[in-house]
Amino acid sequence: MNNILQIPLNQLQLLQQEKDLKKPSWIKIKLPKDMRRVNNIKKILRENKLNSVCEEALCPNLTECFNKGTVTFMILGTVCTRKCSFCAVFNGRPNIPDVLEPKKLAKVISDININFVVITSVNRDDLKDGGSKHFLKCIQAIRSNKNVKIEILVPDFRNCVDIALNNLTISPPDIFNHNLENVPRLYKKIRPGANYYQSLKLLERFRMINPNVPTKSGLMLGLGETDEEIIQVMKDLRLHGVTMLTLGQYLQPSIAHTSIKRYITPKEFKDIQNEAKSLGFVNVFSGPLVRSSYHADIQFLRKKG
Repeated sequence: MNNILQIPLNQLQLLQQEKDLKKPSWIKIKLPKDMRRVNNIKKILRENKLNSVCEEALCPNLTECFNKGTVTFMILGTVCTRKCSFCAVFNGRPNIPDVLEPKKLAKVISDININFVVITSVNRDDLKDGGSKHFLKCIQAIRSNKNVKIEILVPDFRNCVDIALNNLTISPPDIFNHNLENVPRLYKKIRPGANYYQSLKLLERFRMINPNVPTKSGLMLGLGETDEEIIQVMKDLRLHGVTMLTLGQYLQPSIAHTSIKRYITPKEFKDIQNEAKSLGFVNVFSGPLVRSSYHADIQFLRKKG
């Protein structure tokens, strides 16, 4: 009882609000009646020892995307060197990168007959180049099929930005994506080890070196940010040359992760999308279940507006 009395009243109210927060109807996911294609893709990934962020990050759109034959591959292993409080990916000491991964990746993409692919990775602060050379090798292997378009969703390459940009410019992707995730005020809590302004600079520098490659970013909402902060982040992205944006609802992977502070309604997401377009974003996907690589192929086709 004494411990409860020591908690400030406003914090008690917040804890009660979080406890009472119920998942709204618009968050519910419908599973496809036929799961054969979904299970087949999972089987192919297992057989080739490849990973998807769809599975590792517990993406709510997994069945929809797999059923359509689209996958967001996660390279460089499944163990991250960071511990972001919102993320379902395991953290710890990663294994040595699989040198055969680029070839296996290219083969599976060809076998599944994917025309647009998203490649992402865990943070690899243990590697001098942050894993950027491995990204390059994967891109080059996939480029053997000229019909495949490539989007990469990269970490911030915290201590090796120059090396990473040099590597990724040798064979650039068709879209360069790096997620800001949320507003700078909350970074210390949700993205320890990351720096909001360095992430903006990464996006800007890549665009300056590769002016023909669109840059893209994504935000998760419902972590305690304000509407004004969301708008400011969008303004910051535009000031740094970013033209593509995704906005979705944060969903708590487990009770050990950062709690949801509120659910943003579909109407609010629509209003944010309209605001983003008024700021000059060429393409915006905004909705409760939108994720950074959700319908990335459609965004690519619409990248010029």
